[in-house]
Amino acid sequence: MNSVSSKHKEKDQAHNEQIDHKLARVRHLVLDVDGVLTDGRLYFDNSGNELKTFSTLDGHGIKMLQKSGVQVAIITGRRSSVVERRAHDLGVHKLIQGREDKFTALKELFGEDGYRLEDIAYVGDDYPDLLVMKRVGCPISVPNAAPPVREHAIWVTEARGGEGAVREVCDRIMKAQGTFDTALAPYLQTD
Repeated sequence: MNSVSSKHKEKDQAHNEQIDHKLARVRHLVLDVDGVLTDGRLYFDNSGNELKTFSTLDGHGIKMLQKSGVQVAIITGRRSSVVERRAHDLGVHKLIQGREDKFTALKELFGEDGYRLEDIAYVGDDYPDLLVMKRVGCPISVPNAAPPVREHAIWVTEARGGEGAVREVCDRIMKAQGTFDTALAPYLQTD
């Protein structure tokens, strides 16, 4: 029994090392919105205005990751002025909304800049995300994702979408790239 547990831990450690190796090469983090940056629920007021809630943890993680040199982009199947505002507030300049064909959208986002699919991490939760996840170097899912999406991910976050999952991804990318301590240092100063 003890050797089984030991073998399981070794397998988990090897898998985590493989994930971190891939995350160390990430130059672009691409995010879905509903179910990843939000909890996936849609809210409408009596006037038909769409409302969304976002995690401040995710937002600050995105800012820190961008400051570390990783470019962040958003691709979503829905259109929302709320998403446009959130992207603007976070300094995310690459945003495509209202697109179900997310792989074509991805190529449009990075076509002028040049990119390598293996240098892209993508966080998704539903079937339209699979078109991208099956092609990029680091497909990541949230635990509230559809089962086939989780199956195609190299890593499923502990936190749920809209509840810190993106922060978890940002922190792990920075740790894998050796930039986390520098990003965190300004918040630890006592002077």
